[in-house]
Amino acid sequence: MKWHRGRMPAERQVALRVLVYVFVTHLFAGFIWLLFYLGGHADK
Repeated sequence: MKWHRGRMPAERQVALRVLVYVFVTHLFAGFIWLLFYLGGHADK
């Protein structure tokens, strides 16, 4: 696959960006869920 001047095609760039955003959003949501889970099970 040859890219023009070493740049990725626009569609591929957009797809990669969407994948990164989805991955980061899920990591953040998992972290928030973990905080709630640990907070709910903490000894009071």
